[in-house]
Amino acid sequence: MAKKEKVLTYKGRPLMRKGNLIYYGSMSDKYILMLQVLETKKDGDFEEASRVSVQLQLTDPTIRSKDRIVKKTEKNGLYVALDVGAIWLERALNQG
Repeated sequence: MAKKEKVLTYKGRPLMRKGNLIYYGSMSDKYILMLQVLETKKDGDFEEASRVSVQLQLTDPTIRSKDRIVKKTEKNGLYVALDVGAIWLERALNQG
């Protein structure tokens, strides 16, 4: 029997990571957030994100990748990037 994995969530939405990319939201929604860790810094034994690219994207697969980007910015630190992105995503999904 296959083991069911728990999905990490933030503010009630799924959060998935693959390498230096973090996807926030559901592909079944109109928008999703993509965060890309551009730089990291060493803090003792721990490596933390120091510069993160944030992109609010449409999930429509018929649109070219470049044209899916609705908003983008760069932030210092993963928490700040995720916080800004979560606000963008929430507002975009509430607009319809």
